[in-house]
Amino acid sequence: MKNQNLSVRKLARCGMVAALYVVLCMALQPFSYGAVQVRVAEALCLLPVFGAEYIFGVVLGCFLANLLGSTIVDVIFGTLATLLACLVTYKLRNIRFKGLALAASLPPVVFNAVIIGIEIAVMFPDPSSSAPLWLACVTNGISVGIGELISCTVLGVLLVRIIEASPAVRKVFES
Repeated sequence: MKNQNLSVRKLARCGMVAALYVVLCMALQPFSYGAVQVRVAEALCLLPVFGAEYIFGVVLGCFLANLLGSTIVDVIFGTLATLLACLVTYKLRNIRFKGLALAASLPPVVFNAVIIGIEIAVMFPDPSSSAPLWLACVTNGISVGIGELISCTVLGVLLVRIIEASPAVRKVFES
């Protein structure tokens, strides 16, 4: 019976994380979509530091937020970027720099910069630009990467630090 309660708690946490991701994206919609974005909900990509079950919650939230506010291409590739980022974040969960989960914050930055940078350049080319496609990919990737640095490396690392600093809060997030 105890294992069943634990599974129900994990499922409930996943649902809450997915819902929170969607609500943050919708509430902060002007900042959550487009070539220049700071998707605050991406800070949740660091939750896999506390357990693999958060991967599903974050990815589901990203999928639903993209389904509600973006294109089908972003539903596919944005969700893929978040899935890959969360999987690698989970693998880096125990690496700390001066007590901070900085290493775990980098996969969302890298995967989103590369995948979404390419997606924007290919799917939404600037008709007034004569720059080669590779330059558009790099430029968009840098723009997306800066937003991800703010969301994940600043806000996400801060979120992990706040959770880890309070034993009562940490207990809620850990299995």
